[in-house]
Amino acid sequence: MPTPYTIIGTPFSTFTRSITLGLTHKKIPFTQVRCVPHSDTAYDNHPFGFLPTLIIHEIHGKTVNLKLRESAAIARYIDKVVPEPSLHISPGHGKAIIEEQMWEFVSLAGAHGFPAVEKGVVKPRVAATDAGQLTDSEIREQIKPAVAHLKRLLGKMEELMADEGYVFGSKLSWADFFLFPLLADLKAIPEGELLSPRMLNWMEEMNKLEAVKATTPGTLSVGARPP
Repeated sequence: MPTPYTIIGTPFSTFTRSITLGLTHKKIPFTQVRCVPHSDTAYDNHPFGFLPTLIIHEIHGKTVNLKLRESAAIARYIDKVVPEPSLHISPGHGKAIIEEQMWEFVSLAGAHGFPAVEKGVVKPRVAATDAGQLTDSEIREQIKPAVAHLKRLLGKMEELMADEGYVFGSKLSWADFFLFPLLADLKAIPEGELLSPRMLNWMEEMNKLEAVKATTPGTLSVGARPP
């Protein structure tokens, strides 16, 4: 039986994983087409070749095969069609005073966390390690400015988090699902030493989730590389 949704994107993609975490947590069946950014398949489904794209095959029983792009838009659609279990917060969860602070955190993770973690540190470290031409100390020297920037960013993100539990305390939310793939990648390389005790405790809580376990294959944390 065909699934109602198809997700376009490799498990290695952090934004793709944010969405598959949400789909899996909400027990929404989906098919995954594994491709890298800027591949022919990516461009066939996203005007700029980015990941992920959610293909919505039916709406109210009518075939539409609608391509929905951009992770925040996809997350909002998922919440609309399957509201429970909720991945939203309420005032009083963690340090939240208004509900929109969850989306603020999601945006910060995407707009600032992704370039600092992935472009600045993870991708250069993995590329240099795989090439096998530089020593660890030489790699560290190459990415030293990016690591310093990342350390500052992680401190700022941690300031927004509750003192314990998930990002917003006892309530699991999209904030967790957008931050986790980034830090799971970071933890898989030597620069994971930047992660504070608070961040490591949070990751331990996240690793207990069935959605996290189900979306781990194909990621850097288990030694995978893009297809």
